[in-house]
Amino acid sequence: MSTKTIEEKQYLIRFKANTKSHLTVLDHDICSTNCPDKLCTLFCPGEVYKWEGARMQVGYEGCHECGSCRIGCPHENIKWEYPLGGHGIVFRLA
Repeated sequence: MSTKTIEEKQYLIRFKANTKSHLTVLDHDICSTNCPDKLCTLFCPGEVYKWEGARMQVGYEGCHECGSCRIGCPHENIKWEYPLGGHGIVFRLA
């Protein structure tokens, strides 16, 4: 059986999360006042960014390390770094 959908492919990855996030929203006020579409909640394949209340929540533990948030944020308001060695996404072949 071949894997076809993105959702099915996401079941093939595992995460070894660090206790400290490698993703940082630099200024939460920019998200609330200057970004009505909250684009990071749409283009992140790991659904890491969630708008909750008046603040952007970052679930870095599920980051796919694609870097789309660092490129796609129209306000350059997300700082993205590689996770510390030994942490992050782990790919499995099936």
